[in-house]
Amino acid sequence: MKIKTLIALAMVCSSTASAHNIKVDQMLPAVDVSNYGEIMVNGNDITYQAWASQDMLGKVRVIQAIAGRSSAKALNQPLMAAITASKFAQDSYQTTSIINQDDSIWGTGSFVKSSAEESKKDFPWSSMVLDEDGKVASAWDLQEESSAIVVQDKQGRVLFVKEGALDQDEIEHVLALIKENI
Repeated sequence: MKIKTLIALAMVCSSTASAHNIKVDQMLPAVDVSNYGEIMVNGNDITYQAWASQDMLGKVRVIQAIAGRSSAKALNQPLMAAITASKFAQDSYQTTSIINQDDSIWGTGSFVKSSAEESKKDFPWSSMVLDEDGKVASAWDLQEESSAIVVQDKQGRVLFVKEGALDQDEIEHVLALIKENI
């Protein structure tokens, strides 16, 4: 009896480990971010504009939805480095990073904001969204303290999704999906 209970518990735990509601071959659940939103750089000035998931059409995208924690950002740094090294054409590809400021260590919200702004300055061609209230994580049912990677085609159809760190095979798969769909 104990073994059956343990197996049932393991099945429940593994099914909740990737409880997101993002489905391959479907569109992302719609969500808008108006508290902060997309980070814009004009010279040395940083501004914010409202952002909506529907705005991501027209280019192949890798969407990195991360908790506002350095540990979450580090989870998929190898993928981000591989994408940068690939130098995909900016007219047909874009990375969108969505930082959940609501999922940050207490007292670090201003650091998360300034770090996101510095990242935008370092990578001005990337789309960066600061989500003060965690609306994206809530709408997409993402895990706390983690990183989710979503690849979508130009029409907004999800091609790949995973929460947590991607292994080398998954990184190569993501790069192949980008190349196939550009």
